[in-house]
Amino acid sequence: MTIRDIFTIIDSYNDNMVAANAALQLATVNQAHVTGVALAMEPLTPGFLASPIPAEYLVEAIATAENNAKDAAARFSAKAAELGVEAEARATTIYSGGTPTIVRQAQLSDLIVVGQDDPEQPEPMRAALIEAMLFDSGVPTLIIPTGWTKPISFERVMVAWDGSSTSARAVHAALPVFHFSALIDIAIVAGSKKWEGEPGADVAAYLARHKHSVTVSTVTRDNTDVCTRLLAHAAKIDADLVIMGGYGHNRFREFVVGGVTREMLSRMTVPTLMMH
Repeated sequence: MTIRDIFTIIDSYNDNMVAANAALQLATVNQAHVTGVALAMEPLTPGFLASPIPAEYLVEAIATAENNAKDAAARFSAKAAELGVEAEARATTIYSGGTPTIVRQAQLSDLIVVGQDDPEQPEPMRAALIEAMLFDSGVPTLIIPTGWTKPISFERVMVAWDGSSTSARAVHAALPVFHFSALIDIAIVAGSKKWEGEPGADVAAYLARHKHSVTVSTVTRDNTDVCTRLLAHAAKIDADLVIMGGYGHNRFREFVVGGVTREMLSRMTVPTLMMH
């Protein structure tokens, strides 16, 4: 499969638009169409307030958000025209619980590109939207770290492999990516699970049949968590991209106690392609 249709969330509160710019850059390489959606979101109401927020404030806040979304969509359109990318920009208002509407718009695309939730410039529902894209869209989702300033590259790729069905789906989804890769490193965290046979041999053989050369690395666990070790290994090999399955365990348990997916979403240091 080639990447011909990309869906991206345009950052309304970040002029750098890291995700949208990444999507446009990928479109130039793949001659793809990009649909960019700038979201005007209903402001979150703090639960500790004793009385409801005045309706006038909510109306004004939503109007401001809609204006910001329209401005962001215009910036996206201008950037797409500058790069010669075929693109469509939309400004959409969503309210609490409205993430399924955005997921439906993203389902018929080859790749979703979205920016990491930024604690310095938080957007209402951004974390919930990323989770919905991962769990409900059925489309590979590329998450771009907030502070990412480098061009998007697939030259040096780390695959976080644990032998699960979600990891396998992530590898399948990444096949178009691997054609651009000079290094594909299969990273396995020692002691994270019991293996039958040689860890990583199965995925290495699969990718070899697709004419890709890979290395298999066993990452020592030490006394740190899996996410920390994976990020350290990605830095060690100077990875441009991390590929991993998302929500490999029970989703409710991951939501309550964390898990590698949730840790990676909050702490990622390089662009990360996830697939549930």
